[in-house]
Amino acid sequence: MSSAIYNGNKSDDNCTNVDTLMKRYYLPVMYSIIFVVGLLGNVTSIAIYLIKLRPWKSSSIIMFNLALTDLLYVLSLPFMVYYYTNGESWTLGDFMCRFLRFGFHFNLYGSILFLTCLAVFRYVVAAHPLRAAQVQQRRWGILACAVVWAIAVAEIVPMLTMITMETKNNKTHCLDFASGDPAVLWWYGWLLTVLGYLLPLVVVVVCYAGVVRELAKGPHTHNPCRVRARRLNVLILVVFVVCFLPYHILRILRVDTRMKPESSCMLVRWVHTAYIVSRPIAGLNTFFNLALYTLAGDKFQQAFLSVFPWGSWWTKFRTHLKLSLAVVSKPSNTASAERPAATDMA
Repeated sequence: MSSAIYNGNKSDDNCTNVDTLMKRYYLPVMYSIIFVVGLLGNVTSIAIYLIKLRPWKSSSIIMFNLALTDLLYVLSLPFMVYYYTNGESWTLGDFMCRFLRFGFHFNLYGSILFLTCLAVFRYVVAAHPLRAAQVQQRRWGILACAVVWAIAVAEIVPMLTMITMETKNNKTHCLDFASGDPAVLWWYGWLLTVLGYLLPLVVVVVCYAGVVRELAKGPHTHNPCRVRARRLNVLILVVFVVCFLPYHILRILRVDTRMKPESSCMLVRWVHTAYIVSRPIAGLNTFFNLALYTLAGDKFQQAFLSVFPWGSWWTKFRTHLKLSLAVVSKPSNTASAERPAATDMA
């Protein structure tokens, strides 16, 4: 039964094998790129948070946990690269199969929740400046991260019973989540999509709208904290749409086409191909997360530049360049008034 489901619901001699080719060539390349960049970036980020940015604020604690989640994910990618380059022949046993598939989804939904927490914290800072100091206290960051870890585990634990292995043509396959029994996956996939993705997306959109509304008020619309909060929420929204949305849509389509007996082999394989493409794209959230660290408001960028000998020179160059552009672009009678704002933004 699982073999028939895995290969499509109808036999078709003219059916393309594009999904097989994508798994053999596309996935190893993409996972290798994510592994190299993610390993270097997250190890560096974790080291900076541990060495350069103590004591931590709540945002630092959230970002550190986000980097740790990403690091755990990228460390699993070499196993997946080996699996797909080896013709999908799994030799590491049932436990490792479940553990690695579990790790991808744990990173996915853990990242979604950490990014949602960060968006909420930044909204509070922008909309209620008087509460900013209270929100940045460490206990709020610790509480938020503990809740995120607990919710992420609760969301993903049922998946451990749904990830399966299949033996076919003397090969053992470690099936991805959407390639298991569709009758079982359908309801759980929708539950994960609604509670694990759509609900946090609504929260992020509301926070972004709130930050934009606050930026339009009062005389301090260009306050560095408010501008930074807007940029951070925009980047989080981009991650939700670009990385997470295609994966969730295509995962639903993948399960749905495999449930319908009338689905042609061609349709099943092309939907599967699109779903394969979306999986590394979801993993690219680790790239965007590296950019988030510079917008978190805890001097990460300065700490990062201080690690390298050319960092101080680059910081001075950017500051002087921004000041020069501000002076040139403004009339002479207002240049001196605009200089403090330019300095704050730098």
